[in-house]
Amino acid sequence: MNTQLKVRFKAADIITAIITPFTTEGKIDYAALEKLTNRLLATGTRGFVIGGTTGEGPTLTHDEKMTLYQRFAQMVGGRGVVIAGTGSNNTAQTVAFTREVAAIPGIDAALVVVPYYNKPSQAGMVAHFTAVAQVSELPIMIYNIPGRTGVEMEPATVARLANVAGIVGIKQCSSLEKLEQIVDQTPSDFLVYSGEDVQALSARTIGANGIISVAAHVYGEQMRAMYDELMAGNISRAGQLQRWLTPRMEALFMFPSPTPVKTVLAAQNSTTTNVRLPLVPLKAAEQAQLAEALGLSEDAFTHPLPLNLGGPHNENN
Repeated sequence: MNTQLKVRFKAADIITAIITPFTTEGKIDYAALEKLTNRLLATGTRGFVIGGTTGEGPTLTHDEKMTLYQRFAQMVGGRGVVIAGTGSNNTAQTVAFTREVAAIPGIDAALVVVPYYNKPSQAGMVAHFTAVAQVSELPIMIYNIPGRTGVEMEPATVARLANVAGIVGIKQCSSLEKLEQIVDQTPSDFLVYSGEDVQALSARTIGANGIISVAAHVYGEQMRAMYDELMAGNISRAGQLQRWLTPRMEALFMFPSPTPVKTVLAAQNSTTTNVRLPLVPLKAAEQAQLAEALGLSEDAFTHPLPLNLGGPHNENN
């Protein structure tokens, strides 16, 4: 990773794992994507993961991904870092696709998931990621999400891979304790991100670079304010914002993601609730449960929602 890109990533403390909007016909809605991208950049996002779990990458075809990545990189236009999902549980396929994506101007890094379903050993994980890194022209970020893969990369394995040329960071979705271990055991320039929204504040305080977030779609302004308060030394206010955000962040995962966040965004006229099978949109009763968990009225999603959903009163004023 060159020096300029390192600087850009260090500034990217909030990275949004962006949804893929779909039309009522099930096609990618590029107009909605561009509108949403601009809004997220205006409300505190400093980078994006495109084609990840939240972006419904598993149900996008190869050709859809290539077109999506090309068009999205153009939309962002250097205003934030762009990380493209390229991983699978097939090493040869991951190598080939990562090399293809590397040719797209404006893609800054590849997000490569720990192989799922075939459940490799720690040694197998090392071999997989080393094989990808050895031939990739893109910097590689590890995506460690045991809740979806069925197997977890241990901190010692992350530390080992952090010394492999071309592997520059990790999106870590696990306990705070393991996030601490990864920060402690990897070089200072290794980019450590939590993928657990509720860890956003804690991640920064223990030395991680920041958060790769779903909640930033809806609460970007509040999350930006939280990080700004933290950097200004206003710990109490930052903590107050995180406490307000935590139950709302948890609510965005009370049903299969990204159905909850798409429900909110649809009410804000940013996209439709459409998802691809095997996911299905939330039913009316589920929408009511989500609204209540977000601190909204039960019928909140039956009428337009404002883009800013509020925040806690400053206890320090």
